[in-house]
Amino acid sequence: MLRTTRLTLALAAFAAATPPLALWQAVALRTGFMDQRRAPRLWHRMVARLIGLRIHVHGAPARDRPLLIAANHVSWTDIMALGAAADVHFIAKAEVAGWPLFGRLAKLQRTVFIDRARPRRAGEQAGAIAARLANGEPMVLFPEGTTSDGNRLLPFKSTLFAAAQMAMGEREGEAGNAAVQPVAIVYTRLHGMPMGRRHRMRASWIGDQTLVPHLRELLGEGGIDVELHFGEPVAFGPGADRKQVAREVERRVREMMTAALRKAR
Repeated sequence: MLRTTRLTLALAAFAAATPPLALWQAVALRTGFMDQRRAPRLWHRMVARLIGLRIHVHGAPARDRPLLIAANHVSWTDIMALGAAADVHFIAKAEVAGWPLFGRLAKLQRTVFIDRARPRRAGEQAGAIAARLANGEPMVLFPEGTTSDGNRLLPFKSTLFAAAQMAMGEREGEAGNAAVQPVAIVYTRLHGMPMGRRHRMRASWIGDQTLVPHLRELLGEGGIDVELHFGEPVAFGPGADRKQVAREVERRVREMMTAALRKAR
């Protein structure tokens, strides 16, 4: 009963607040007269509060530009946490664009959609990301390519790291390095109590799990604490090897994630 009540109230608040924020963003994108970052940030913060997500930020997004943020991926709530904490744009799988409502909201947030099932388009897709990076927009990449259970880190795929390198070629008259910043997303507490391995999986959103049942479970659990650990950026220059950069960023994310999990026990 409590879960149903909380879900109903959350959906009612979501339904009331989302249309005006979406309209605000649409006008901002069309006219350019308003800050295009403000409405998405407010929306992410609203959703995080509705689902009981308590966000703890360690460090900050780097000021370097171009900036590619590479983070581990546990759940759709990662996007709410990052979007509430920083003015960033996301890189998402192509099927998200076709999701009812959420696909439209992702487009309003100027998400870049990629199709990992079509590797021949990798260069084109990296180019689209590079153009945004070159324009000074921090982009968030989840290089695992899927979600994990929150207890471990999957190997990073290096293909789209090339976007950071390509971005330097699009900035006329500038030389130097792009930056790839590692970020560890760690779910640490449930009802204010430390999560164990088994309980941490309740925050994860894996495989073909549908959104509404997962949302119902989250609302039933109550408050969940998530930590965002922003690490030192890795320089990505013209002659660097993207696979080596990806491995180094993966190593740093794993270190931050492991340290946060140990501390949360």
